Amino acid sequence: MFFTNPVILDPGVIIMTINEGDFIKISYTGKLEDGTIFDTTNEEVAKVHNIYNPNGRYGGDVIIIGVNQMIAGLEEDIKEHEAGYEGTVSIPPEKAFGVHLSKLIRDLPLKRFEQKPQVGMMVQYEGKQGKVLKVMGRHARLDFNSPMAGQIITYDYKIEAVLEDLKEKAVGLGALYMSQEMDIEIDGTVARVNVPLEFNYSQHWLNTKAQLALDMLKYTELTEVLYVETYTEELVKPDSEEEEQSEAEESDESESDEPEDPEELEEPGEE
Repeated sequence: MFFTNPVILDPGVIIMTINEGDFIKISYTGKLEDGTIFDTTNEEVAKVHNIYNPNGRYGGDVIIIGVNQMIAGLEEDIKEHEAGYEGTVSIPPEKAFGVHLSKLIRDLPLKRFEQKPQVGMMVQYEGKQGKVLKVMGRHARLDFNSPMAGQIITYDYKIEAVLEDLKEKAVGLGALYMSQEMDIEIDGTVARVNVPLEFNYSQHWLNTKAQLALDMLKYTELTEVLYVETYTEELVKPDSEEEEQSEAEESDESESDEPEDPEELEEPGEE
């Protein structure tokens, strides 16, 4: 569906320029003006700067160009380069996380919150996240601007590759949504996504799977996406040891609830 346009510089040398709709794999590290690292695809950097997420996925992200999956300033810079490029870009607030707007600072009655807000606390209000700036009597002042609004953002990044393989695109999208590579089989233009059973307990998956399928169908050559859950007795039955332990605990609780032998009970007043 989408193709890159090759630029031939010298015989035998082809550079793939990046266009709207391309799937690219990118590694990056984002910094604030004071040097604070707020995001990275490098696991070691994340650990060193105390932003490591044990449930996160490191090593690079797959992004579709032109569908607002990254901040505008970074995407604009990427489109000026080609696969293999490595460099740094500084992005002004209006093309990063926005300018800081005074209209997004609001005073709200404390009675609108389930628990009393504390200064510095991040709270949800009408679907938006805000930071508590001040608590004044019966009101709290909240800032609904992005925590990084008004700042110049710097990205060190590398365009690892422009993806052409359909399976790589599908797997990359799955990883972008779920922070882990999913088992996806491609048969012609049909994707069979083997869904881990633990996803049944993930609200994020329940909220995401429709959008993931839509993106696969909209931005790749796929015409159908099948979500497959496979059950076997070994997968769904409780572990025998856990089962025995559970039964033993239930038995102990049952015995502890039984009244003691009346003969062993002391009459009131006996020593």
